[in-house]
Amino acid sequence: MENQKLTCIGFDADDTLWHNEQFFQITQQYLKMLLADFCEADHLSDRLLEAEKRNLKHFGFGVKGFTLSMIETAIEVSGGKVPAEVIGEILKAGKDMLSAPVQLLPHAGETLEALAGDYTIVLITKGDLFDQERKLAQSGLGDFFNAVEIVSDKNPDTYLRIFGEQAACPANAMMVGNSLKSDVIPALDTGAWGVHVPHETTWALEHAEKPSGQKRFFEIPTLAGLAAVVDRIG
Repeated sequence: MENQKLTCIGFDADDTLWHNEQFFQITQQYLKMLLADFCEADHLSDRLLEAEKRNLKHFGFGVKGFTLSMIETAIEVSGGKVPAEVIGEILKAGKDMLSAPVQLLPHAGETLEALAGDYTIVLITKGDLFDQERKLAQSGLGDFFNAVEIVSDKNPDTYLRIFGEQAACPANAMMVGNSLKSDVIPALDTGAWGVHVPHETTWALEHAEKPSGQKRFFEIPTLAGLAAVVDRIG
C-alpha cells in the first residue's frame, strides 16, 4: 500500500496568512461614493461583480484586474459620461491597494514556525505577481517556505503539479486556506488533505459549499488549530 504520511503542507496567502479582502471592500465603498451620481450602491456592487467575472479570463486575479473592472463599471453605469477626474481617483485607489501594509492574521507566524522544521512548506497563491511578491517580502514569513508558487489559478492540475514536485504524491500533501473553492476542494480532488480556515470576509466568487463525506477535509476557526490537525493525521 502506498505510504500516505504527510510530508508537505501548502498555505494560501491572502486572507489565510494576511488580510486582503478588506482592502477590496474598502475600495469598493469608495467607488460607490465616487459613482453615487450615476448608480445606486447595491446595483453598483452587482455591476462590478459582473465585470470581475467577465474579466477574469483577460486580467486574472488581483488588484490590477479589479482596478480595470472598476474603470469598466464606471464607464458602463455612467453611459460613458464618467469624468476623467473620477477615473483618476479609481486609478489612485488601485495604486493605494498595491502599497497597502501587510497585516498578518493571528497565529500565522507561530504556526509556520512550528511546522517548518518537520514538513516541506509551500506558499501557493494567485494574483498579481509583483503584489504577491511584495506582500510576502513585507510579511516577514518568507524564510519559512521551501517553495513559493504564484499561480494564475488554483485547480486540481495546479495542485497535482505542485504536490508532485514537493511531495511523493498528493496523498502526502495538505492544502490550508480560507477559500473552499480555490484552496480546499481542488486539493481534495487530487487526493490531498484540505483544511479550511474561514475568514470574516470572502470574495463572492470564492464561495462554495462545504464538501460532504470527505474524510480528508477539516475546518478550523484559526490557524492555531492546525497543529492539532497535523498531529491527528500523524
